[in-house]
Amino acid sequence: MNKSVILLLAGVFGTVGAYIPVLFGDNDFLSGWSILGSMLGGFFGIWLAVWIGKRIG
Repeated sequence: MNKSVILLLAGVFGTVGAYIPVLFGDNDFLSGWSILGSMLGGFFGIWLAVWIGKRIG
């Protein structure tokens, strides 16, 4: 799998993970929960990109 696809998915899921606490009422985008969500979302994006890469070829 191309490294740019892995980076793209990590960035997208990291951004989504950082925004999820805002949906639950945490209005600070740089709070601890947003940073944790961004990290977990980034890890999930990397895992998903590698998993898709292995399934495709």
